Amino acid sequence: MAGPLNTLRLAQVGMIVRDIETTKVKFAEFLGVPVPPTVDGGEFAITQTTVNGQPAPDANCKMAFFDLENTQLELIEPNGVKSTWQDFLDQHGEGIHHIAFGVKDTDEKIIACEAMGMKCTQRGKYGDGGGEYAYLDATDMLKCFVETLESY
Repeated sequence: MAGPLNTLRLAQVGMIVRDIETTKVKFAEFLGVPVPPTVDGGEFAITQTTVNGQPAPDANCKMAFFDLENTQLELIEPNGVKSTWQDFLDQHGEGIHHIAFGVKDTDEKIIACEAMGMKCTQRGKYGDGGGEYAYLDATDMLKCFVETLESY
């Protein structure tokens, strides 16, 4: 594959919402599945979140995940602090924020995407620190953000 991510496997579609509790119930009803738990974005000591290259210890969110047959649907409610999530909500309102792909070597993928004109706007670790994400602003080119997800 010649694309900058070297994969065609979509891992996730992420949506920004104002009220995760209401929205996740509506999605569960629509999908005919149990309502998933709401989880926190994690502690900065683990996530080491950066926004536009600067440490962002207060950037956080609530999340809920629906594991579908072929991908994952992620709902994200930003906490009001500057982040790619909050910026999206402030500028566009609710809606599809990103498409995510599982990758290896996040740094290499960011460089390749930036060479195509994308900008890394936020990155950090997730879960217990066993994985890393990066958001690349591809809104001019692809009309959404691209997220890389790397599990260690």
